[in-house]
Amino acid sequence: MKKDNMIAKEVEQASLFQNRRQFLARLSVGIGSAALGSLLIPDLFSGSSTGGDRAASMLPHFAPKAKRVIYLFQSGGVSQLESFDPKPKLREMMGQDLPESVRGDQRLTGMTAGQATFPLVGSYYDFAQYGKSGAWVSSVFPHMGNVVDDLCIIRSLHTDAINHDPAITFFQTGAQQGNRPSMGAWLSYGLGSENQNLPAFCVLVSKGRGNGQGVYAKLWTNGFLDSVHQGVQFMGGPDPVLYLSDPAGTDRMSRRALFDKLAELNSIQFDAFGDPEITAKVQQYEMAYRMQTSVPEVTDLSNEPDHIIKLYGPDCLVPGTYAANCLLARKLSENGVRFVQLYHQGWDQHGGLPSEMAMQAKDVDQASAALITDLKQRGLLDETLVIWGGEFGRTNYCQGTLTHNNYGRDHHPRCFSVWMAGGGIKPGIVYGETDEFGYNIVKDPVHVHDFHATILHQLGLDHEKLTYRHLGRRYRLTDVAGTVVKDILV
Repeated sequence: MKKDNMIAKEVEQASLFQNRRQFLARLSVGIGSAALGSLLIPDLFSGSSTGGDRAASMLPHFAPKAKRVIYLFQSGGVSQLESFDPKPKLREMMGQDLPESVRGDQRLTGMTAGQATFPLVGSYYDFAQYGKSGAWVSSVFPHMGNVVDDLCIIRSLHTDAINHDPAITFFQTGAQQGNRPSMGAWLSYGLGSENQNLPAFCVLVSKGRGNGQGVYAKLWTNGFLDSVHQGVQFMGGPDPVLYLSDPAGTDRMSRRALFDKLAELNSIQFDAFGDPEITAKVQQYEMAYRMQTSVPEVTDLSNEPDHIIKLYGPDCLVPGTYAANCLLARKLSENGVRFVQLYHQGWDQHGGLPSEMAMQAKDVDQASAALITDLKQRGLLDETLVIWGGEFGRTNYCQGTLTHNNYGRDHHPRCFSVWMAGGGIKPGIVYGETDEFGYNIVKDPVHVHDFHATILHQLGLDHEKLTYRHLGRRYRLTDVAGTVVKDILV
């Protein structure tokens, strides 16, 4: 018995020696991994109560095709029938009532539900085929037509919402209700920033010349995520970011000292309450301090060469215009901003569509195409996903008075068109198909959740794994649905 105890003790000592030796041998590897982790994920050892959750989510789930996104959101609902989905049948049947067999049980808005008839109306504009792909594009978008071989036009998008507020909110957050993180906030949470001197998520707003549906801060909110993930709005004018400049009589050194003292006070408050928003507040102060140097440089367009100004058009030198925001979006993106959201208002043509849409198209056509060309010539299009489109489409029947050169269209969520370019999306293709009336999808439908899942996939994120626990359940951008549209991927 005594001999057995001695043998067991010797085995235990040998095991302890072996464990210590293994530990020491692997220690250098562990330190190296920790150092690498701190470089890849700056918040890894920050001490934040949410740092562990963020660290787990701030690396792609698989190799990404795109590093960043520029989303050119056309607020108000662009008519697919006057842009990328021509329907000659509507011209042939001009003024005739929409067949009930086509309309079915489609929900209508209160603006047209009471109409006695639903007269069909074809596009006032002609269409032509462009590029090697031969895709049909409206005459009001000639510049986009010239880059059509770089675009993937999706004609079969559909959504659940029929009115502007829930429809725009749905596109931006994956839910029709408020207080959900926007897409840019999800990407900031999931992937972090490529540039510590600029926000991961920036917002630009321009106003068109047509009927404008307003955009509002809830569209770029962080929702229940930490507030560091909220979009930072850039304004037109001498102060692109509000309250960023030092107050009069304050220099950089005193500003730095103020932030250091605030950090100390917030640290005391965090130790007392443990609220992660206190840490987020400190991070926002630090970001604002760094942005004081980086923002003036990135928003300065004076060094852009003449050929770039000519490419985007003269409006790009007018702060706050769509063209200026497209050029700024390129600069932000090439400086490592993960998600640039550009909102352009004015696409709600319930009446006077032929004249109003022509004005809207003139504002956006050249600059949108220029952004594609500019990114491509800089070698950035392959790693930048560009998206163009609105929250729903328009009806094939007229709202209100119908004449040859004046008509309007109501909201139509059942089918509409958007385009995507770069970032691993197949160029020069048209995906999806609608019926000859442009009212229903007949091939390859794409729901908003599918659209979001595909965007996340191109950034290396599995939409089912990018989650955040809140109020007892795990939330995600795609809710409980969504399928990646693999047929449009390279």
